[in-house]
Amino acid sequence: MGFAMVELGKNGEGGYGVWLLARGMIAGGGAAINCLKAESPRPAIRQPAAVCWGEEEEVKVEEIQVDPPKSGEARIKMLCASICHTDVLCCKGFPLPLFPRVLGHEGVGIVESIGEGVRELGEGDMVVPTYIGECGTCENCMSGKTNLCQTYPLQAFTGLLTDGTSRMSINDGGGGGQTRLYHFLSCSTWSEYTVVDAHYIVKIDPRIPLPHASFISCGFATGFGAAWKEAKVQKGNTVAVLGLGAVGLGVMEGARTRGATRIIGVDINDTKREKGMAFGMTDFINPRDSDKSISELVMGVTGGLGVDYSFECTGVAALVNQCIESTKIEIEKIDELLTHEVQLEDVNKAFELLKKPDCLKVLINF
Repeated sequence: MGFAMVELGKNGEGGYGVWLLARGMIAGGGAAINCLKAESPRPAIRQPAAVCWGEEEEVKVEEIQVDPPKSGEARIKMLCASICHTDVLCCKGFPLPLFPRVLGHEGVGIVESIGEGVRELGEGDMVVPTYIGECGTCENCMSGKTNLCQTYPLQAFTGLLTDGTSRMSINDGGGGGQTRLYHFLSCSTWSEYTVVDAHYIVKIDPRIPLPHASFISCGFATGFGAAWKEAKVQKGNTVAVLGLGAVGLGVMEGARTRGATRIIGVDINDTKREKGMAFGMTDFINPRDSDKSISELVMGVTGGLGVDYSFECTGVAALVNQCIESTKIEIEKIDELLTHEVQLEDVNKAFELLKKPDCLKVLINF
């Protein structure tokens, strides 16, 4: 028994492409679990979970208690989960150092039981927990332009569910009491069972392979949506993607789906060439093979024109400028914004210069 771990290799965001198979997994995409009806007594469950006890501490698999779902919630039997760099950041105290915490925000499972008032989900449904909710009626949900729900926002800062409490705890050792465990991004998928607010659960087609469902629950979908939903890449456009991890490959697939004719992948890892080709990449650039900057290399591939869209998918701040300079934006026009310059020791002059009618931007030199 226990968890089986299969390593798939390091990804471009600095995390590790690893997925976890939960106990009781049955080959072929199914799993044998007991589904309880909402009106049935729902006992707490004692089961294993990956717990981080403090910043930079080694993650430990502990036996924890997962309480039954309250009103508007569902308890999910996790079938598999995956890891991305955000989980690594969580172990370092991101976004807040709330410990002990049950990790994981990517994964797929089956609804084991539901609380009162849950209408859109039923026991046995194949689902993906999410960290962005949806009420379907607020201004943002109705806009068709954003999925940042105003009623059920990003659950990243409390480590608790929407009612301000946790459904997870662990014996405090010898004393007979229980220590509360914090959730991570309202999901905590690295647990055999987890409780999630129903507004943060997406029902999926049970025919989807389990690893696929887990992988698209965060990083890959982030990239795909950036190209397909946000940038709305058009047929015939050219695209550059800096960083070919899960997010970057998602961008490629989104751009390919939208009809991009040229997709340039940029990564310092030559093994990403083959992965990029599988997702529609037409050209590959390894910056380490040249003394030129990334933007110069992209310009070279495009005959000096640059690309229509450029996506920075590494999280490396220094690459943002390279990303911008790889596009068809007319950089020369930006120079027209500069009207005044001051030294740092004269920074107070900048405030006065801003009052002048001919002042657009003041550059502070060090």
